[in-house]
Amino acid sequence: MNTASREHLLGVAGVLVAAVLWGTTGTAATFAPDVSAVAIGAVAMGLGGLLQALVAAPHIRRGWSQLRERWPWLLSGAVAVAIYPLAFYGSMRLAGVTIGTVVSIGSAPLLSALIESRFDGLRLGARWRIGAALGLVGMGLLCLAETGPHAGVGSTTQVLQGVAMGLVAGLAYAFYSWSARRLMQAGIPSRAAMGATFGVGGVMLMPVLLLTGAPLLESVGNAAVGLYMALVPMFLGYLGFGYGLARVPASTATTITLFEPVVAALLAVVVVGERLPLLGWAGIALVIVCLVCLSAPVRRSRPRRARAVSSTG
Repeated sequence: MNTASREHLLGVAGVLVAAVLWGTTGTAATFAPDVSAVAIGAVAMGLGGLLQALVAAPHIRRGWSQLRERWPWLLSGAVAVAIYPLAFYGSMRLAGVTIGTVVSIGSAPLLSALIESRFDGLRLGARWRIGAALGLVGMGLLCLAETGPHAGVGSTTQVLQGVAMGLVAGLAYAFYSWSARRLMQAGIPSRAAMGATFGVGGVMLMPVLLLTGAPLLESVGNAAVGLYMALVPMFLGYLGFGYGLARVPASTATTITLFEPVVAALLAVVVVGERLPLLGWAGIALVIVCLVCLSAPVRRSRPRRARAVSSTG
């Protein structure tokens, strides 16, 4: 195995670790039912982002001049970081956990591919397209399996609003993944790029946390959930995601995170006690096949266009 293939596989592994950790958030949130979805999102991404910035502070200081030169990527990525948890958890509140997760995570690979196609000249091969299609079909089957008369979702209007918010979350997720990778491609180390992007985004989320986070302090259980969300899925998870993002294209990384709803569904069965129909298990199998398809690197278009894009940055 050559060095490029080894780095690609390590990148895939890093993103997979992140997806597994992120998949625990829904189950963890069930242990703090009195805390709003917005507060959960703000504490998870806000504190998690600040922790990333704190740990990455030496790297950020060394790369500060480069970050300052590329402040549009940094600022726009940070805004997307701040938008994502509010839209993501709002989508789950309105449309249900399964639909919100499926739309938010499932739309991100397609939106990421569109962003990379427009700005980076990335050409996705047939194997990637097949893998992405299988993953999205798998997410659709999971959605069908877990939504029905027993699901307890709201009215049709609420569901449509939740789907719309899920698409906003997917776009925000795709965009901050792309902007962070652009910073890395400009020579900024992964720790500095991710730490600065999530640190600024975390600062933006602090007012939201101050306004909505009081229930987190009302019990030890609520506080423990908040700390877990910030430290494990968001802090450790995004460290793994940043490691992977430095080694694979953003569109590939966001597609691999389709494994997140699979983990969430499995934990719902094992921990929460929900039952997953056969259709749901079929969806999980398709997502696993999707991950196998995504083990192959994607091809970029000819250098001519890539140079034209880089010259504008």
